[in-house]
Amino acid sequence: MFALAASAPSSSGAFDDPTGSPPEGPVVLDPAQVARLAEHVVSWQGSLFGSDDPAVDGSFAGLRRTWLADGCWVDHVPGWLTGSDTLFAELVARLAWGQRRVPMYGRLVDEPRLTWWWAVDRGDPLPFPALADIGGALAARYDVPFDSIGCNLYRNGSDSVAWHTDRNGREVPETTIAIVSVGAPRPFLLRPKGGGHSLPFLLGQGDLLVMGGGTQLAFEHAVPKVAAAGPRLSITFRQVTGSPVPMFTLPDAHSVRRHPASAQDRHLRRAEPTHGFAKVLGEGSGAAGTWPGRR
Repeated sequence: MFALAASAPSSSGAFDDPTGSPPEGPVVLDPAQVARLAEHVVSWQGSLFGSDDPAVDGSFAGLRRTWLADGCWVDHVPGWLTGSDTLFAELVARLAWGQRRVPMYGRLVDEPRLTWWWAVDRGDPLPFPALADIGGALAARYDVPFDSIGCNLYRNGSDSVAWHTDRNGREVPETTIAIVSVGAPRPFLLRPKGGGHSLPFLLGQGDLLVMGGGTQLAFEHAVPKVAAAGPRLSITFRQVTGSPVPMFTLPDAHSVRRHPASAQDRHLRRAEPTHGFAKVLGEGSGAAGTWPGRR
């Protein structure tokens, strides 16, 4: 069982979020607000190994790449991070959560999720050492100098984010964005820009999803509202600032094989033909046949 815990407010503007338009009046939750949130304690069934110390699978075993269209791909690794419940509890308690106000229907409303933002060029230390291990493994695998972390807390099924693309990928031909999900599984949807059939993933409990190539130019994603859900925290690694300062390093003993970038492996024969947008059928029981099962 987890409750939202109070943490010290930050004055560094740590809630700037690159996933949409510039925030309108981002605010840090004060202790009274956090206390009211803490009254609504939520419980959920954690994963079997969720209480272990956080650790990543440096071999990326079980990785499945799906081609959405030429040059646009998404990688999915279920259960990539063990100890996900521990990381969830630590981050919920330690981070200075804020809530943006965003324009909707001609007025400003509270965004239905809590956010926290960190970037290497701000000089602030990471709030939890495991984030460096996660970022280092991802940087080594994808050969990307990730320099920022954005965390989004979906407290229950009413919290959500509408269809959007990440701003840092809208004006470049290729970008890589890695999302580690901890907490209760929630649907994560991908679709072509402007609408069309969506590709669903059920992400939580240490699952990894990486969007790469031209995905941010041609596709958009969302976390929709659901009737009922436990809390989920998404930890997103991006290259935003272009800072030359190295963010993550891995000892040689922990180095991992880099996954081919989309520009390098487009010539490879694909396991099955894709025509525009590829749809993946899930395995396992899943959630009432609506979303793919977590493998």
